Amino acid sequence: MTDSSSWPLLWAGALLAGGALGVLFFAGLWWTVRRGAASSTPARWFIGSAILRTAIVVAGFYAVGAGDAVRLGLCALGFVLARALVLRATRPTPAVPAAPQLSGGPPCA
Repeated sequence: MTDSSSWPLLWAGALLAGGALGVLFFAGLWWTVRRGAASSTPARWFIGSAILRTAIVVAGFYAVGAGDAVRLGLCALGFVLARALVLRATRPTPAVPAAPQLSGGPPCA
């Protein structure tokens, strides 16, 4: 049985572990899409990556959860928060619009 004073530490660890699993999963997905799109055999990349990423995440959730619903929930919360983090980190930079032409003829001439 866990001492009541160590629960916050276990909960923080579960949240961080979920975040690490999420970063691994979603960064791996981003990497796979980039590699698979340029590959001559993209199906191998996507299927292999999906199996590997899913296996790692399921094993991680199983290890972190360890039969405790609170730790499993916090791990899942960390996973979802990591998704938002990876989405923000991999967002393409917006294109800068061209400056309007101020002198000369109309642009369609």
